[in-house]
Amino acid sequence: MAERAARRCCLGWDFSTQQVKVVAVDAELNVFYEDSAHFDRDLQEFGTQGGVHVHEDGLTVTSPVLMWVQALDIILERMKASGFDFSQVLALSGAGQQHGSVYWKAGASQVLRSLSPDLPLHKQLQACFSISDSPVWMDSSTTAQCRQLEAAVGGAQALSCLTGSRAYERFTGNQIAKIYQQNPEAYSHTERISLVSSFAASLFLGSYSPIDCSDGSGMNLLQIKDKVWSRVCLAACAPHLEEKLGSPVPSCSVVGAISSYYVQRYGFPPGCQVVAFTGDNPASLAGMRLEEGDIAVSLGTSDTLFLWLQEPMPALEGHIFCNPVGSQHYMALLCFKNGSLMREKIRDESASCSWSEFSEALRSTEMGNGGNLGFYFDVMEITPEIIGRHRFSAENHKVPAFPRDVEIRALIEGQFMAKRIHAEGLGYRVMPKTKILATGGASHNRDILQVLADVFGAPVYVIDTANSACVGSAYRAFHGLAAGTDVPFSEVVKLAPPPRLAATPTPGASQVYEALLPRYAKLEQRILSPTQGPPERIPQAQAPLLTLPAQTH
Repeated sequence: MAERAARRCCLGWDFSTQQVKVVAVDAELNVFYEDSAHFDRDLQEFGTQGGVHVHEDGLTVTSPVLMWVQALDIILERMKASGFDFSQVLALSGAGQQHGSVYWKAGASQVLRSLSPDLPLHKQLQACFSISDSPVWMDSSTTAQCRQLEAAVGGAQALSCLTGSRAYERFTGNQIAKIYQQNPEAYSHTERISLVSSFAASLFLGSYSPIDCSDGSGMNLLQIKDKVWSRVCLAACAPHLEEKLGSPVPSCSVVGAISSYYVQRYGFPPGCQVVAFTGDNPASLAGMRLEEGDIAVSLGTSDTLFLWLQEPMPALEGHIFCNPVGSQHYMALLCFKNGSLMREKIRDESASCSWSEFSEALRSTEMGNGGNLGFYFDVMEITPEIIGRHRFSAENHKVPAFPRDVEIRALIEGQFMAKRIHAEGLGYRVMPKTKILATGGASHNRDILQVLADVFGAPVYVIDTANSACVGSAYRAFHGLAAGTDVPFSEVVKLAPPPRLAATPTPGASQVYEALLPRYAKLEQRILSPTQGPPERIPQAQAPLLTLPAQTH
């Protein structure tokens, strides 16, 4: 441990759905320590499955707050036992599963300020929460509150323009409204409401940490342009809400020095800084080191896009958040449910269950697929809300089937054209310096990545995203130390290992797809048109916000 002890470092934490994780990153941006506490395995007394409790109604999903606290105790004690030198920690930051909320009981702030270094945290915070089980992102029990909120501001689009998203069941404002309506006594006894991220930061500060703007924009409460709470949204959810939330802060803010509890119990230096914690999706954007114009494409069970935006156009689909590492910019997130499972089905049906045959079909068919276009949604899609398989010839006639090779290319081209169309619908534009960072299982298939590069007209890189939220949190801690907004995040992380180039656009690809994209968009609307737009909203439990496969939301 002698060499390890000499390293000045920052810690990055991730309070995710199934575990709490930590990494230590040194000044050269090397990860040299990591550990985790898994809720179902290491904290069985809480009786969670997948880190949560699913209630009898099948819609309400919660997690025990003290389980998160005890997981932190476990990791810190393990680090101490391993000989980790806490005195070398310059700063720390972290991430929390987005949309979860914590309700601090009146008097809890005094307990936080007077923690005894002789006892673990969970022993001292047992009576500090007015709600013992926190609603989390999987909860979909607030549809009534969503409709109330949208009505209060003039409709779903008006709410999206204001807060970056239409009302979603998992979003915190709607969860607070439900608690106020169904458990007013607990609400009245609550002196502070935290997100999971700001709750975790509060544990390190020994006082209430403010909510950062990036995670705060996943609440249906923050005006994303002005970065202040929306008075009309607050009033629609619950009384006295602004004082219970505190004022939001920029994501790169140093929110204070570490609590003396950690100095005395573990040997942290008194000057160790706590940089505002954020959500796990924004932290992953930092971990992947996206820059202006970049796009991250996670090709997993569901496909997820992270976009760096300068001028967002909030819509009824997708989410716009304040950017965690560029205070004047934004990030967007889009989720497509028919991802790898759909690719595997078409592989099995059209390529004899063989990825090599699948790849050969992509190589042997021409860009644009002779004008044949396909939509493949075996489960109800999120973006857009369509189900079924829909195939169209070059003359826009609906056809029952394609030849095998045409089917494979139609699937992959269609998936990537849909991603580009819906990204551009939120304000994304491919720039000369744009790069695409691909992760997830399908990112190992070079022929799939070649189609991605061709459709977007940008080079595709692959990057290791293991523990991306944790590593991104450590990067953000360094960014906070470097005076935040005065130093570009890209400058702080320039020593990190670069992504690897996997595919560049084929000459002539831009002309092919610039012609096809408007056709694809019109056909998508044609499929939607029988219902005159999207069907009744899908409860959020069926349409979860999924993060990169390298992390557990």
